[in-house]
Amino acid sequence: MFAVKHPVPLEPKMDAAKCLECHQDKTKGTAVHSAIQMGCTSCHEVRVHKDITHVKLVTATPTKLCLSCHADKNAAEIKGVVHPPAVRDCQKCHDAHVSANKNQLIKPVSGGKTDNLCLTCHDTGVKVPEKGSRHAALDMGCDTCHTTHKTGEKGKREFDFHLTKNAPALCLDCHDAKDAKLAKVHNNQPFDKADCLTCHNPHQSSRPKLMQKFVHAPFEAGSCDTCHQAAKDGKVVLTQTDSKALCIMCHAEQAKRIDSAKVPHPGAQGDCITCHDPHAGKTPGFPKPDAVNVCLSCHTDQAEMHKTQKVLHKAAFRDGCATCHEPHGGDNPKLLRAEGNALCTACHTNDVKPLKVEANHVVTIFDGKVRLPEDYFASVTRLNLKFGLGHPTRKHPVTDVVDVLDPKKITKLSCLTCHQPHAGGAKAMLVTNQKPTLMFCRRCHQGMIGVQ
Repeated sequence: MFAVKHPVPLEPKMDAAKCLECHQDKTKGTAVHSAIQMGCTSCHEVRVHKDITHVKLVTATPTKLCLSCHADKNAAEIKGVVHPPAVRDCQKCHDAHVSANKNQLIKPVSGGKTDNLCLTCHDTGVKVPEKGSRHAALDMGCDTCHTTHKTGEKGKREFDFHLTKNAPALCLDCHDAKDAKLAKVHNNQPFDKADCLTCHNPHQSSRPKLMQKFVHAPFEAGSCDTCHQAAKDGKVVLTQTDSKALCIMCHAEQAKRIDSAKVPHPGAQGDCITCHDPHAGKTPGFPKPDAVNVCLSCHTDQAEMHKTQKVLHKAAFRDGCATCHEPHGGDNPKLLRAEGNALCTACHTNDVKPLKVEANHVVTIFDGKVRLPEDYFASVTRLNLKFGLGHPTRKHPVTDVVDVLDPKKITKLSCLTCHQPHAGGAKAMLVTNQKPTLMFCRRCHQGMIGVQ
């Protein structure tokens, strides 16, 4: 850490009392760092060289100093989701000495854009569309619902989003499920044990009543009696014998696909609402709890990758497994939407021309079967492939190679020869978890590799 030149000479072995002759303000305030009581030299040291006094931290970086006491906040030792500033920049949120706010925060966590610390990075509740809605709880302060440093098992909403508790318990702290007005809004259907966030965005929405981005058509139209009868003994009563029979009334094509697929998906054989919320969701099709975890509850190998691997394929672990796989049954092995390299090149080539659906703010691939966020391709690596060549160098093949001297001799080659499809230990998700260097290339290319 750069040592700051001190304006007055000091003795190398001076005590904290000397510091307080000038820095008394560092000991008074609403929230004073407990380390102040340990003395200034617990964090700072004085160095004198050629009669010039410098004051520096006792560690190389401020974060390392913080972790010497707050080891439980060390991101390197936490397997869950860590609030990004907490990874390497404690002072982005906290004052090291004293503050007018609890936990020595440099600003409060409530108020408008200029006053709220959280809104320094987040724009939650700030840019609400004209006909949209905003959760009034935002005015109570972000710490009403969030505990910034709370971490736990990755993939669980309570920990991924640092919530004080999970929904619906969190929502019911403010919203009384027995309130007559609230019951009427929910058509007198039981909702006290439902996951509120399947239908509602907890911060803001482009729709009224904080409704999620994608809404099931009969629900949006208020046609609840299409699917529901009046609740009985506090339980939901459907208009059909079970939820699958109800869904098939409108979605017969999906039922046909499930029954006739060359490669069936066992998970699609049961109730539709095992995987889909019947009302609304953050993504098309309303997978629950989201487009990723809807699959990970069964596919434990991929769930383990989600927790342990450093680099995750965004198509799988951000946008959902259905980006590449047919969830209701398909024609290709492993329910893939295309065979071989055709699956990868649907996104990773310059030839891709996704169809933009302006009204829904999405783009589509695979003949409209997959809908993705409209900005999806802004962060996707696009390759210039021609005639089976072009990656990782201009003349390198990406498909099977035939020996010109012996046409029967074929070297099998595809994207999966080098890359893992779901996750990896380093950039590019190479099959060996290595970094993409020449050492990886020499697995196939013995000796020196010339530049092509």
